Amino acid sequence: MILVINGPNLNLLGERKPEVYGGKGLDYVEDSLTELAGELGVEVRFFQSNHEGKIIDFLHSNRETGTGVLINPGALTHYSYSLRDALEAIELPVVEVHISDIDEREDFRSKSVIEPIAVDQITGRGLEGYELGLKKLAGQIGS
Repeated sequence: MILVINGPNLNLLGERKPEVYGGKGLDYVEDSLTELAGELGVEVRFFQSNHEGKIIDFLHSNRETGTGVLINPGALTHYSYSLRDALEAIELPVVEVHISDIDEREDFRSKSVIEPIAVDQITGRGLEGYELGLKKLAGQIGS
């Protein structure tokens, strides 16, 4: 089962800065990934929280049933060493995804503490980035 995790403020997807993140909400992302997962023959489990500790608890509690992690950590990307440590500790392949191109935004957004432990980082592809990440993990798991 691929764990699909969205971090802080992604519950406001479709409402917050639509000029940057688009007009479709998290429910759209979940619906499209559920459909794609069926086509790929994988299962997905979704989780979103604005609280770092809850994300870490979710990772810990799903470490034995998970086969990979597709994560948009939101702002946790730039400073959360505890999230990085949790991702590393569960020993599952991780794909980090960002809707916008974090390298083309404010300076602080260009640094990711997650990227060094991820098998891939997908940025600036809009919501398609989630689908690309799921496909990557489905291939990673099958190899």
